[in-house]
Amino acid sequence: MSIYEFSATDIDGKPRSLEEFRGKALLVVNVASRCGLTPHYAGLQKLHSELHARGFEVLGFPSNQFGAQEPGSEAEIKEFCSSKYDVDFPMFAKVDVNGEARHPLYAWLTSASTAPDGPGDVQWNFAKFVIDKNGDIVARFSPKTEPEDSDLRKAVEKALG
Repeated sequence: MSIYEFSATDIDGKPRSLEEFRGKALLVVNVASRCGLTPHYAGLQKLHSELHARGFEVLGFPSNQFGAQEPGSEAEIKEFCSSKYDVDFPMFAKVDVNGEARHPLYAWLTSASTAPDGPGDVQWNFAKFVIDKNGDIVARFSPKTEPEDSDLRKAVEKALG
């Protein structure tokens, strides 16, 4: 199984197959606008901007499952990300990352044996999953891991090949 077998609704309400990201290294992140970690958006955007030309994308998946820190509509989330952090990486509609209504993508992501963070439920906003150019999960980082973290950067560079 690979990430290319999944699809999700984007922030504008359009269905998107993750197949369109085939051959790219990805960083999949569950995001929230009213979280203490929300400033991670700046680092995520910087990473995306620096590496996009080499075939890298950050994919943002808003979730309201942790402290109701993403209460807004998709339009409000999009406006916040654009105006506050100049986000131009792909954003998706809100999803559940844990529980019975967990999005199938997150069921797959959280079931994989990963390091440095292991398998299991997402613990908070801004958990980070590194996907290589073959669509395989190659690393998982805790929510508190900053986008500028050297180990995260090394994992992304390795995923880029």
